Amino acid sequence: QVHLLESGGGLVQAGDSLRLSCAVSGGTFGTYTMAWFRRAPGKERTFVAGINWDVRRILYADSVKGRFTISKDNSKSTMYLQMNSLKPEDTAVYYCAAERFSVVDMRERSYTNWGQGTQVTVSS
Repeated sequence: QVHLLESGGGLVQAGDSLRLSCAVSGGTFGTYTMAWFRRAPGKERTFVAGINWDVRRILYADSVKGRFTISKDNSKSTMYLQMNSLKPEDTAVYYCAAERFSVVDMRERSYTNWGQGTQVTVSS
């Protein structure tokens, strides 16, 4: 069973940057479509960004386009989310998700493997 472990969260000020990482073990990383979701306080979990297993398709939520960049390094079995120009509304628990050989999409139900999440807090 594949295991996902997020890291890199923290408390920052508006306008700052953070890079989240999602380390994957127990599976062939290069065969997994990966995604980031987030859950803001009192809200449902929503899609942030996703990258196809073959990197041929990348999706972003409208709210993060131009500020966040998703990437993955197969040699390190790790996915990243570079977050720039952070806003207080980006405050959430960020989760990574994975699904083998799928086409990246924004639906939570499309991913069966999930990490425990990492907290990102952006102060104004």
